[in-house]
Amino acid sequence: MRAAGVGRGPQEPQVADLEAGLSGFAASAGLVRALIGDLADPAADALTHHQLEDMISTRGLEVMRQMLQDHLDLRSIREPQRKEVVDAENVPHRRVEPGHERLLTTVFGTVTVTRIAYRALGCANLHPLDADLNLPTGRASHGIRKQAAVEAVRGSFDDARAAIARRCGVGIGKANLEQLVVAAAADIDAYYRRTAPAAADAKVPLALSFDGKGIVMRPKDLREQTRKMAEAKQDAGGNAMKTRLAAGEKNGRKRMAVLGAVWDSPAAPRTVDDVITDPDAEPDPHTERADGPKARNKWLTGSVADTIADVVSAAFDQAEDRDPDYERDWVVLVDGAEPQIAQIQAEVLVRGVDIHIVCDLIHVLELSTGAL
Repeated sequence: MRAAGVGRGPQEPQVADLEAGLSGFAASAGLVRALIGDLADPAADALTHHQLEDMISTRGLEVMRQMLQDHLDLRSIREPQRKEVVDAENVPHRRVEPGHERLLTTVFGTVTVTRIAYRALGCANLHPLDADLNLPTGRASHGIRKQAAVEAVRGSFDDARAAIARRCGVGIGKANLEQLVVAAAADIDAYYRRTAPAAADAKVPLALSFDGKGIVMRPKDLREQTRKMAEAKQDAGGNAMKTRLAAGEKNGRKRMAVLGAVWDSPAAPRTVDDVITDPDAEPDPHTERADGPKARNKWLTGSVADTIADVVSAAFDQAEDRDPDYERDWVVLVDGAEPQIAQIQAEVLVRGVDIHIVCDLIHVLELSTGAL
């Protein structure tokens, strides 16, 4: 969409514009005055601090929602009529209809956006104000989408719905929430393809890291080998114990999500005391610990559909793009998973690059304890 040639008369003085704009916030001001009045009322002296918190947080959320609504209404009043609006196919939209509304669910609540529609026969309406506001295609605002992604990774979708309702005062359906989370990840690969890291000095180590996380899946979505194992266990009567797994036993319910990361890791020399404090030593307030290495130019990939081989190969491709002549020190951090290490070593043989494998200390201790 392209809009040009705003049809608007001479600009009024800025002071007059500001005063006119402030008058559009009468509803917000009324809510603020009402809240302040209730807090100032002697009857509020009987309220406990948590009752005051509940009052201010609940009604304060409505104040913020109304302020956003008032601003959007003001934007609608001020929206100029464009002289020329054409779509992506260069078709002009000459029919102008004001007053078209759409709902927007925000972190403060649901508001209504009223704007001018530009129409053309056989074409979808164009709304330049939507572009000015950078509105999403769906009803959920970018703030709600961010909350959905943040809360969903912390636990279940039901927990995420409850957290958003508590914080934002809006209800989101479970299916809608799932769609928002999926949409949040849609552009990750494209983002990293467009964001080429700056060239790093050959002395800066290149770090790679891999990890996996088991995710409980429906039987039909398990990897073939896991699904067959689960079916065989079910045919044999299920788990060996009723309440827990036996040593070395697998549920056969999970599929591994594989993660890979690549970044530039400038060296940050440290001593043992910089990393771990001696429990028997007296703390010295005048001694400062040296900072650890800071990751730069991070690249990330992850998938529950791709195999370990796919993810490891993609990460090595990214590392090779950064250091095609293998001039830098490559350091690969792993958690000790044998299939992971085997795939890393296979990539090393194919590419002919020297690497330094670093195994996570916690996993090494777990493996060592299990071997005793």
